[in-house]
Amino acid sequence: MLCRGLIRRCAHCGHPGAFFVSWFKTQDRCRGCNLLWQRNTQGFVLGALAINFVVTGGALITTLVIGVVVSYPDLAIFELLVSTVGVTLFVGIFGYPISYTTWLAVDLIMRPLEPSELANTRAGKIIP
Repeated sequence: MLCRGLIRRCAHCGHPGAFFVSWFKTQDRCRGCNLLWQRNTQGFVLGALAINFVVTGGALITTLVIGVVVSYPDLAIFELLVSTVGVTLFVGIFGYPISYTTWLAVDLIMRPLEPSELANTRAGKIIP
């Protein structure tokens, strides 16, 4: 499931681009298995944003450390600033949909689908 999430596929069925209509626009259900996108609306977005924040922060720190090691002892402040901001923006924007599909995989691992959710995905209708 995690591998599917890391490549922007539905963690449940593996359908490509299952929830994303474009890079930032999502739909409520998977196009392949009809799984509801946000199973728990109170914490789902927070988990996805936390994944994106950790990955982006890791890329920022890695870029900063590499830049300091490469340019030591005369630190190239401007080049270091440009590279860290560029990497942070790139990873943050590029990782946005990946963090959501990865978090869905983590959510499915922690809380497997219940029988009512499975019936809901098979029937293609929304059951409250």
